[in-house]
Amino acid sequence: MQLRSVNPIDIDPLAKLWYDGWMEAHLAHVPEELTAKRTLESFRSRLIEFGNDLRTAGPIGTPLGFCAIRENELDQLFVAPAARGTGLARDLLSDGETRLKENGTERAHLLCLIENTRAARFYARHGWEDMGVFHEAVQTEDGPFSFDVLRFEKTL
Repeated sequence: MQLRSVNPIDIDPLAKLWYDGWMEAHLAHVPEELTAKRTLESFRSRLIEFGNDLRTAGPIGTPLGFCAIRENELDQLFVAPAARGTGLARDLLSDGETRLKENGTERAHLLCLIENTRAARFYARHGWEDMGVFHEAVQTEDGPFSFDVLRFEKTL
């Protein structure tokens, strides 16, 4: 599947995809204070903030996944349930790594929910090294929110 820049009409479907995927993976495992901050509108706003650091795949208006980078971080990677197992996550990950390297990143990192073993296995299979549990801050509309996550790193 061809990866592409995000079209403005992709934002709302991507926000819904991200919101649903985040709730599926995180709802039972993160503090209620963070869940309360993760509204559909917050995901929409965050997607817009990524600007050119956001890439997607799938038909315009019905995207099937996305990958966002920020500085030296692979910040977000989500794929619609219908696209799981198709290789799209691998392609988005590879594209994110390439963009990070092109931006001058030598050692990239990403954060993963401790309980998201499926994602952790995926990252490990693709050469990301599990650095263990770290108390990290994630961004919210109200500022940083800190909690324990797995940190993965990879030399690009």
